[in-house]
Amino acid sequence: MSHVIVVGAGQAGSSCVAKLRNEGFDGRITLIGNEPVPPYQRPPLSKAYLLGEMAEERLYLRPESFYDEQNIDLRMSTEVTAIDTAAQTVTLGAEVLNYSDLVLATGSAPIRLPAAIGGELGGVFTVRTLADVDAMAERFVEGARVLIVGGGYIGLEAAAVAAKKGLNTTLVEMADRILQRVAAQNTSDFFRDLHRGHGVDLREGVGLQRLTGTGQVSGAELTDGTTLEVDFVIVGIGIRPGTALAEAAGLKIDNGIWTDSQGRTSAPHVWAAGDCASFPYRGGRLRLESVPNAIDQAEIVARNIMGAGVDYVAKPWFWSDQFDVKLQIAGLNTGFDHVVTRAGEGDAVSFWYYRGAELLAVDAMNDPRGYMVGKRLIEAGKSPAAELVGDPATDLKALLKA
Repeated sequence: MSHVIVVGAGQAGSSCVAKLRNEGFDGRITLIGNEPVPPYQRPPLSKAYLLGEMAEERLYLRPESFYDEQNIDLRMSTEVTAIDTAAQTVTLGAEVLNYSDLVLATGSAPIRLPAAIGGELGGVFTVRTLADVDAMAERFVEGARVLIVGGGYIGLEAAAVAAKKGLNTTLVEMADRILQRVAAQNTSDFFRDLHRGHGVDLREGVGLQRLTGTGQVSGAELTDGTTLEVDFVIVGIGIRPGTALAEAAGLKIDNGIWTDSQGRTSAPHVWAAGDCASFPYRGGRLRLESVPNAIDQAEIVARNIMGAGVDYVAKPWFWSDQFDVKLQIAGLNTGFDHVVTRAGEGDAVSFWYYRGAELLAVDAMNDPRGYMVGKRLIEAGKSPAAELVGDPATDLKALLKA
């Protein structure tokens, strides 16, 4: 009897097993996760859940009963200790399972501060799992002093929640500006002004030298020589793909678990999807850290296990919520050489990234129309003239018909 084992019970793993059943797969399915809860959404963790606006059960991607109803063996609080691709087995401690196909949806893990600079002190947190957020939630009390290390989207979202809850919030970013790795100066300027306007002490070009304290963190020394008294620290300095199991099993690694265009890894009958997977994209390779990618790629893998033989064509898009601003991003801005600003209605604004005459990406702040038109243009391979996009008299929707 066919047996598909999926390692990783996040967005990709859950999407893969649901799609298998939806496509008519009638064999055995085992979904293995190392957390004590069923698969859940991660984006709200640093937003609505941390604010106390969303109950835990609402995070769940599907009711726990779904897995029983679909005859999916959901193993929670379970660690996979080894994979043998020759024998087609997965080892769970003392238990060994045979598979006909194996899907690695092992996600990613946050980069932590080294112990040598205080990374293992109590009160130092990352924002990745439900347990992470539950552990820090009780510290979000008015007047508490929090230091956030890292000015990417996770750090900025955590800072927005902290400021909204009345904490004394300091954010340090070692680079010259926040969001430097992922966005243009325009977007950095927008969010810097937003955060400072809400009382966040945002410091750019300043890194963390070390954290201080006995057992519990109580202070921070920064690279500019200043010191801070802190009650707790949130670290948002990036993530690494979960490749340890794949590496130990001898799979090819290339900024993540290497896959072909259909999701196959370098080992027969082994597939990968989600944050951990690196796939072909426009003549190069790409690894996407986003919910849409996790869902779409995992569903393609499920279909290909069933014999569909279809390539995964990524359509990158992302979002972030900070204070009263919803940022929506379409496309990838890699290689842009100029940015066009388009003012929308009210406080809406969008930044359109071009490489020469080619439209690459759009950052839209409180501008769902700009985002949707930009997304459709990028997916259709259309690049309207930059001067048309920047002209407030231009009807954006008309660009889709051009």
